[in-house]
Amino acid sequence: MAMNIPKVIFGTSALGNLYTSLTPAEKTEIVKACIAASPVPAVFDTAGKYGAGLALEALGNSLRELGVPQQAVMISNKLGWYRIPLTGDEPAFEPGVWKDIQFDAEQRISYEGILQCYEQGNELLGGYHASLVSVHDPDEYLAAAVSGDERAKRLADIKDAYRALFELKSHGRIQAVGVGAKDWRVIREITDMLALDWVMIANSMTLHTHPDELLDYMAHLQSKGTGIINSAVFNGGFLTGGDYYNYRLVDKEHVALMHWRDQFLQFAPILMYNRHTPAYSSD
Repeated sequence: MAMNIPKVIFGTSALGNLYTSLTPAEKTEIVKACIAASPVPAVFDTAGKYGAGLALEALGNSLRELGVPQQAVMISNKLGWYRIPLTGDEPAFEPGVWKDIQFDAEQRISYEGILQCYEQGNELLGGYHASLVSVHDPDEYLAAAVSGDERAKRLADIKDAYRALFELKSHGRIQAVGVGAKDWRVIREITDMLALDWVMIANSMTLHTHPDELLDYMAHLQSKGTGIINSAVFNGGFLTGGDYYNYRLVDKEHVALMHWRDQFLQFAPILMYNRHTPAYSSD
């Protein structure tokens, strides 16, 4: 299907308390600003992994508080992580990243598992539903294999998950099926097997990292009519001054990386100024 969405969509990891804990009021203000800045429908990207479902809850709560009707928003839910009880001091699925969350999450990539994630996601949205869905982190799922045979089995699990998602689409419950991953090569492996409506590439096509091979692949997707959503374009907030690069804490020992960012921040205002002068305008 043709992807008819705005040029900018809004990620909701902050609503799941990524790096820092926000109040419900702060989250509602974020959602309100996103709605105000977007044409209709505003598109929000979320996932069961974000705060073990907290982002889904916060997004639904904020939309309800603001009185936003379902038809005014389009929600993308990346599926594959399922909320479970928290048994330790912090979640086991991604320790040190999510702050003040009350649940844990486990990966469920299979036919039944992805349907469970879909239904739980809609429940957490509390009256809203996802119309764009995808398999989340298939690269991590495959990387956990300890042998070639196990990787083949896990790849079969991913295919089964997509079988479930395409059934949801055929029944009219969702509009489009995609993939969301950090390793674009795994995305390519999946799109070589399956005809997806869209892909979400995270951390890979950024100002800091933009390999020629990836650019060629994106051109190939465009030629096939596959939608592309480029995510984490500032490498998880690092290029704008954050402490995490691709969601991993960076310390001062990463001298080359810190130096590159210093240069970027020094020249970014100049680049943005030139972009908006008539000589550099593309309008």
